[in-house]
Amino acid sequence: MAAISAIANEIWDMKYRFKAADGQLVDNSVEDTWHRVANALASVENEPETWEPVFYQALADYRLLPGGRILAGAGTGRTVTLHNCFVMGTVGDDMASIFENLKEAALTMQQGGGIGYDFSTLRPKGAPVKGVGADASGPLSFMDVWDAMCKTIMSAGSRRGAMMATMRCDHPDIEDFIAAKQTPGRLTNFNLSVLATDPFMAAVKADADWDLQFDGTVHRTVSARGLWDSLMHATYDYAEPGVIFIDRINARNNLAYCETIAATNPCGEQPLPPYGTCLLGSINLARLVKDPFTEHAAIDEEALAELAGTATRMLDNVVEASKYPVAEQRSEAINKRRIGLGMTGLADALIQCGLTYGSPDAVVAAERWAATISHGAYRTSVDLAKEKGAFPLFDRDAYLASPTIQDLPQDIRDGIAAHGIRNALLTSIAPTGTISLFADNVSSGIEPVFSFTYTRHVVQKDGSRKGQEVSDYAYRLFRELKGDDAPLPDYFVDAQTLQPDAHLAMQAAVQKHVDSAISKTINVPADFPFEQFKDVYLSAYDAGCKGCTTYRPSDVRGAVLEVKAAESVPAVPEHDTSKPLDRPDAVPGQTYKLRWPESDHAIYITVNDIEVKNPDGSLKRRPFEVFINSKNMEHYAWTVALTRMISAVFRRGGDVGFVVEELKAVFDPRGGQWMNGRYVPSLLAAIGGVMEEHMITIGFLASDKVGTASDEAVEPDNVVHLDTPVRDKRFRACPKCGTYALLRQEGCDSCTSCGFSKCS
Repeated sequence: MAAISAIANEIWDMKYRFKAADGQLVDNSVEDTWHRVANALASVENEPETWEPVFYQALADYRLLPGGRILAGAGTGRTVTLHNCFVMGTVGDDMASIFENLKEAALTMQQGGGIGYDFSTLRPKGAPVKGVGADASGPLSFMDVWDAMCKTIMSAGSRRGAMMATMRCDHPDIEDFIAAKQTPGRLTNFNLSVLATDPFMAAVKADADWDLQFDGTVHRTVSARGLWDSLMHATYDYAEPGVIFIDRINARNNLAYCETIAATNPCGEQPLPPYGTCLLGSINLARLVKDPFTEHAAIDEEALAELAGTATRMLDNVVEASKYPVAEQRSEAINKRRIGLGMTGLADALIQCGLTYGSPDAVVAAERWAATISHGAYRTSVDLAKEKGAFPLFDRDAYLASPTIQDLPQDIRDGIAAHGIRNALLTSIAPTGTISLFADNVSSGIEPVFSFTYTRHVVQKDGSRKGQEVSDYAYRLFRELKGDDAPLPDYFVDAQTLQPDAHLAMQAAVQKHVDSAISKTINVPADFPFEQFKDVYLSAYDAGCKGCTTYRPSDVRGAVLEVKAAESVPAVPEHDTSKPLDRPDAVPGQTYKLRWPESDHAIYITVNDIEVKNPDGSLKRRPFEVFINSKNMEHYAWTVALTRMISAVFRRGGDVGFVVEELKAVFDPRGGQWMNGRYVPSLLAAIGGVMEEHMITIGFLASDKVGTASDEAVEPDNVVHLDTPVRDKRFRACPKCGTYALLRQEGCDSCTSCGFSKCS
């Protein structure tokens, strides 16, 4: 087996390696990390010395990948939660409840937990508020408050916030909810999903009327199909909202007798009740294939079942080992002991077995492997109930009546009837973008391989970037076994070539053996027809899925630049750059209107020029000074400082094009925005783009020297600059490192270069 790839070691060092507050290394190797986690989770056992080596062996060789919070936090002694995400309490329709929930959300996010909320409980915009003689501002106005809170928590140094907001399809403000993220900069820290009920889906198919109502009062009646089409258009153009089939989730919930679900965690793999917790782990199928790339290749299903059992015990122990930001979260976790064991590396495992992702044979294999994990987890949970007791809210008759339990093998149902079960729900397919990179770049979750090879541009200590090839685990293993010249077999398919029905077939097959849900993104090409696109969601509903998320590249998000005509003024001679130019009484200039999505007010950028004489007597126009103005006083101090510094540089003359390059290289750690169909990594980069366009317009910069702010075209693929981000058209720019290495899958943005993830 080849050595672990550089990217795996770098992700471990950045994300999961334990370092003391002063930066001193505690984990000297990845084996130390596995020992730390195994020790921490075994410590709650009566015989920790027995279970620590068992847990270590499960973790070794990247076979079991606990959630990122567990890898990073277990055994460190830090006050952190080991749960990735939570659904928070029900938001009551009054100010006291709203702001109490806001406080709980802030506390949870401060400790690193993502959150989900259902905002359907808030009265619609314009509804009367009794006792104060006013009209309600509506749920979206309070979602804006949550979004602002999230930005504040992030600005204090916490990790990027992750939030899910849901709203029922019959809420009177559902149309505004669907359109909310079409306003640039609004709700940027939220994922949005519509709770689609079974009656609504029936009304869509029948083209029937649909009542929008709140608290028993019908506010309006709309066309169900018209509402569905508006949802589909929003998703087609903006990749949001997603769709959650909420009645199916509740009907198949093992705990339907004691809870009602109305929200999910930020990436959708865990539908949870109020204060529900998201406790995740994934089995790496790519490491369990025997005799890969031979006619005998197969998953070691005995090892898979055993690993599922060990993982179940480990995750059950996390309930006691973890801290909880809010007391109600601890109570919910202990009373139900919900865990989410899933898989990653599915596509790589299929490739090693000679199976094409989405083909009938691959669907059968994926369903069988999912069943093996599920049954192994349930059998172990029954054994744990014998040893440690069933979860406190276990009701034998009600629990056994669940459709999901009825689908289990008879021996498991008999065990539950006799002994109970330790964990109310056990399986989930979580986003694994970062931990899959950590595990030597195996394919993520149940997604297809995104790309078998790509070039990663790593920032060096001197600020330059060095190209580094990154390859998929199965691809690398094939090359190791078959040689560099061996042609790739047809079953090496990636996300760039697959059709949506291949994605959907795999999701539906695995969902049969997942008692929670699946985080998956169906990637579709930009030119995919809308009529076919919306059928993907209807097909997902008919196939028994619990939700559907798609991603289609779109160029409708953007901002507008407005250019004013320049005046003509006399030229001045070129001069010694050691002295600043004198300012003429009048200078020509252009003012540009920039709408940065996170700012409530437009930003006006004025670039004034002068004409200078070249040595040969010809005239050249060059930038002379810059002014930046906005009603948004938040930016006042730094914009004044910026304009004074840039203007001082411009007045020295010479080649000042580097100013543009420096501004465009600034990356906001909170994330950038989409403008004119391109990802702009910061407001400063956007300003640099405006100045760049201006310099090109006046002829100071050649149009082929650097890309403009609105260009989709970039330099040829064979041109590589080691000191600037390089565009790989399969990826988007990462808001953290700036590399074109950001991909959308499993409902998350994940950077294959630096490990940045929006929701994990």
